[in-house]
Amino acid sequence: MNERTLIKGKIHYVGVNDRQKHLFEGMWPLPYGVSYNSYLIDDDITALVDTVDAAYFETYLRKIRAIIGTRPIQYLIINHMEPDHSGSIRLIKQEYPDIVIVGNRQTFGMIEGFYGVTGERYEVKEGDFLDLGHHKLRFYLTPMVHWPETMMTFDETDGVLFAGDAFGCFGTLDGGFLDARINTDRYWEEMTRYYANIVGKYGNPVQKALAKLGGLPIRAICSTHGPVWTEEIARVVGVYDRLSRYEAAEGVVIAYGSMYGHTEQLAETIAAELSAQGIRDIVMHNVSKSHPSYILKDIFNYRGLIIGSPTYCNHIYPEVEALLEKILLREVKGRYLGLFGSFTWAGAAVKRMGEFAEKSKFELVGDPVEMKQAMTPLVQERAEQLARAMAARLKSDRRQ
Repeated sequence: MNERTLIKGKIHYVGVNDRQKHLFEGMWPLPYGVSYNSYLIDDDITALVDTVDAAYFETYLRKIRAIIGTRPIQYLIINHMEPDHSGSIRLIKQEYPDIVIVGNRQTFGMIEGFYGVTGERYEVKEGDFLDLGHHKLRFYLTPMVHWPETMMTFDETDGVLFAGDAFGCFGTLDGGFLDARINTDRYWEEMTRYYANIVGKYGNPVQKALAKLGGLPIRAICSTHGPVWTEEIARVVGVYDRLSRYEAAEGVVIAYGSMYGHTEQLAETIAAELSAQGIRDIVMHNVSKSHPSYILKDIFNYRGLIIGSPTYCNHIYPEVEALLEKILLREVKGRYLGLFGSFTWAGAAVKRMGEFAEKSKFELVGDPVEMKQAMTPLVQERAEQLARAMAARLKSDRRQ
């Protein structure tokens, strides 16, 4: 039975699935659920790597005991203190009172603050080493990927990287956990959505972590969310490398708000002209219908971004404004921006979105289009001109 949980050497998967939670962090939809991954190293010295959400502790403990029975666990290694991974620390400590918690200086302050847990600890610094017998562990500090205490643990014996939230994705693990034994198709878009929403602000720290890990002979990536990667390692690292560089493909995201269809008509006009100009990847989002997590995912995927808003109470349409704040929060770089909007008696949205353009430092493409009340031939022509300007800017990159 234990062969089903085995990853490499004496490393076992003991994570759990959460099929109940609707919103991750109370914000991000989980249509496919999410996994909380933990790993048990059943060596001469036994170690547990990260824990799971406390709501699943009973299942978690049962999985641990199915492998080691009543034997003790000597070490609990905490790579990341977010409560979906650290939530069972106090319960594990109750079951295994002699367990030594392994972490860095910032880890222990959070453990005491969140859970009131004290006792014997093993504080590690960059490059420190822990010998379990067969498995030899090396520790790498990776702050702000995506919390300040975050670190990664590398098993030098079998090339297994315990990566914390890095390389993670949304989605439960249905049946198996190894990428070699499951259909991974759905995880790739969910990986981008996870990155864009959870890690997206921290591109520079991710790049520093990738540089630090670049020379390691990694043969398995064990993240705290999503599959254990053994066959698609280069692709997984490539996704995180591209996203953290804010590199994106040729394509346009059109995100707009519309109360009565007039701003949407502008959006459709722009999209049609983009297509006529040879832009194949066009994604349209009505911000009142699309959850921002999916819009942000697409913004991380494509270089072109065209945003439209009706004027609402002499301001930007609230759902559009909320999206703009989320984009700014993530410090997305290198996008081409177009703006359009509508009003009935006093225009304000397009002007105020111009302030977003300045803050974002995106390259403003074409002239903003503002429509009073309804579409006219002149407004249609201006919308098409905006689309042509965006298409030309995107296609200019093909020659580089």
